[in-house]
Amino acid sequence: MVLHAMILKFLPQDTLIMKKNHPCGGNRMRVLVVGSDIKVKCETCGHDVIVPRVKLEKNIKQVIKSNENGKNE
Repeated sequence: MVLHAMILKFLPQDTLIMKKNHPCGGNRMRVLVVGSDIKVKCETCGHDVIVPRVKLEKNIKQVIKSNENGKNE
């Protein structure tokens, strides 16, 4: 049996709310670079991390879209 996971759509400048907190205590990450690996920056302490997309997607609780992406809504 083959299971296909849905790829989450997020763009640079979107905010990700994670299921688990970063060691500093914050759970909000800002997307900096998108590809097969995702570069995110903790909004609490400013630490940036490069994480494989598959691992990151498993730990995302919510995606908050940035108003800078595409159309203003």
